[in-house]
Amino acid sequence: MAMRQLVSWAARVGVGLVRACLVAVVSMLVPAVWAAAVALGIWWGPGNPWSWVAPLVLVCVGTLALSRPVCRMVRHLVARWTATVIPAGYRQAGPVTQMSTGYWWNGFSYERTSRDALMDQKWRIRWSDPATWRDLRFTAIAPFTVGVIAALPPAGVAGAVVGLSRPALPARALGLLGLAVAVVCAPYAWRSVERVAVHFLRPSPAMALADRVDELTAQRADATVAQAAEIRRIERDLHDGAQARLVALGLALATAEKLMETDPEQAKTLMQEARAGAATSLTELRELVRGINPPVLNERGLVDAVRALALDSPLETEVSAGLRLRLDPPIESAVYFGIAELLTNAVKHAHATRARISLTRDDTGLVVDVEDDGRGGAGVRAGGGLAGLHRRLAVFGGTLEITSPAGGPTCARMVVPCESL
Repeated sequence: MAMRQLVSWAARVGVGLVRACLVAVVSMLVPAVWAAAVALGIWWGPGNPWSWVAPLVLVCVGTLALSRPVCRMVRHLVARWTATVIPAGYRQAGPVTQMSTGYWWNGFSYERTSRDALMDQKWRIRWSDPATWRDLRFTAIAPFTVGVIAALPPAGVAGAVVGLSRPALPARALGLLGLAVAVVCAPYAWRSVERVAVHFLRPSPAMALADRVDELTAQRADATVAQAAEIRRIERDLHDGAQARLVALGLALATAEKLMETDPEQAKTLMQEARAGAATSLTELRELVRGINPPVLNERGLVDAVRALALDSPLETEVSAGLRLRLDPPIESAVYFGIAELLTNAVKHAHATRARISLTRDDTGLVVDVEDDGRGGAGVRAGGGLAGLHRRLAVFGGTLEITSPAGGPTCARMVVPCESL
């Protein structure tokens, strides 16, 4: 038992020392640039007119260039070590559109080329983004808080190496003191990065609210566009399918009525064709209604609707479900048509032969995994079906993750928060 505790304590010290070194290095990157700028100015000497201009430019450019990578690394380390996720809150660039005049509109100004429009948009967003100033503030504060604390263990180790290598007794005593400081501080020195990062890098409530408003505005626009496209699809299907058949049915019945007395056999044939056309129109209407809102989804729920979808799919599909409760109808509809979209892509693009669908629950809500044995290479592309699926799930706070290496298999995971589970 004592040996196990000793091994566990030694492991904590070793892991803590490594993490402290990483935190110290990351937090000291920007001060290293400052030190290099000062050293450059000293090396040039006071007589050189560039001795103060060049270091100032190096400090400004280096700080601006390193602030975002440093903060991203800090967020990554905090999330990996403590499971505390700090939202970045960076503003996303909108689309760059070419106008009829030939100029490119980037949301701020018109430019002659798409490259100029993208560059102008990038820097405008960068300078107006509150997250940029939040990152700069953190990179200025971190060296004097997190960096100093995290540097204690490696400094203690360095002092121990130097002191114990000297024959003098005071030097050895200082080396032992440095080793003690490193061993005692190593498991805890790196932990200060979590509190400092959460305090200085987390978006303020006002910023988070503004980002949420922007996100909901974009989702509303996407929902409006998707609804308009769906209405046009329904109108087109009715016009080209059922409506055309019903018009033909009316003409056939009118002709049969005229031929009833003069040519009963021909009238009988036309009525038989009209009956067949009516049956076909009814089938098309049922298929259209099923595409809008499948009856089995309303009557039996998501699991049975997915099983019915798997039976109609040309793929050899296996369905496993661990759900018993019914979900809200909008969520069931979004997940159902998401699964249908993924199966369609597996048949049409991936040329898969088998698929597996799993519906489970976890602490956050509904988790749907769809895997196929196709050729892979799938991804969320602007204007594609998967991008539309991602937008539909985002309305409910859901996410879509695609893992599709070249050669397959393709694994898609949909996660939708549901309290009813």
